[in-house]
Amino acid sequence: MRAVVVRRFGGPEVLEFTEIPLPVPGFGQVRVQVAAAAVNPVDAATRSGFLTEAGIIPPREVIGIGWDVAGTVDAAGDGVTGFAEGDAVIGLRDRPSAALGTHAEFVVLDAAAIAAAPRTVSTVEAATLPLNGLTATQALDLLDLPPGATVLVTGAAGAVGGYAVALAKARGFRVVAVAGSADEALVRGFGAEVFVPRGDFLADRVRVEIPGGVDAALDTALLGLEALDAVTNRGRFVVFAAGAAPIPLRGIEVGHVWIRADGAALAGLATLVDDGVLALRVAETLPLHEAAKAHERLAAGGLRGRLVLIQE
Repeated sequence: MRAVVVRRFGGPEVLEFTEIPLPVPGFGQVRVQVAAAAVNPVDAATRSGFLTEAGIIPPREVIGIGWDVAGTVDAAGDGVTGFAEGDAVIGLRDRPSAALGTHAEFVVLDAAAIAAAPRTVSTVEAATLPLNGLTATQALDLLDLPPGATVLVTGAAGAVGGYAVALAKARGFRVVAVAGSADEALVRGFGAEVFVPRGDFLADRVRVEIPGGVDAALDTALLGLEALDAVTNRGRFVVFAAGAAPIPLRGIEVGHVWIRADGAALAGLATLVDDGVLALRVAETLPLHEAAKAHERLAAGGLRGRLVLIQE
């Protein structure tokens, strides 16, 4: 089969579209025939060598690319229940050190890492859900707040930020969203009650809206201390990248999301999509063999939604 891999680190040009052996599912695993796979910033971080320098991916000769997948079950190993050949599924590859990623024609995943695909959206749209949706979900779980709490979401127009706004609203939180001025209508549509344009003196402007500060913040834009300063004393703060955690001033509890596959939670997200709670956004589709072009588009920025690689 064909897959996208890297054998050396660098820019988009180091991505190889190559032939590799067809993977075989082991006990408790399924092989998914990939129809669509989103391109995420973590894929660029893998390709550039950043994750290896950070100690997240050990040095190896071949490294697979891609975390998200939407497709159909092609084969199942022993011990798999609940999924059968031909089932439409979505899933997450959460082991960055694995030799094969989801930017391939087939991928093997643990059955516990997949869920039935949403029924009301296309396969391409469904491919954008797993990594970003689960990241937002697990970040909100870390906050462990009661309904009615105020939650600041930076980068609210982004992929993770948009999900975080919608999911926080669904949990009964009052959402304060930070994004560019042009995105106010967009993020209010996700469920934000209060909008604060990004810019200087962010914490001061948030505290005008929420005297005393918000109960917690999800810092998807990696603003660090600038966002932490908007949180009340002994509040909670979650970061989304290694090395991005600010100093936990004023007794604020600072946590980090280390994403993990969770088929049950993914099934819940698929239900929220079908119920109209979560909107899935696709910026552009490209064929799998144009993965390098997709990475160039990602680096250029300005995307609203995810780039998705599709099988021809």
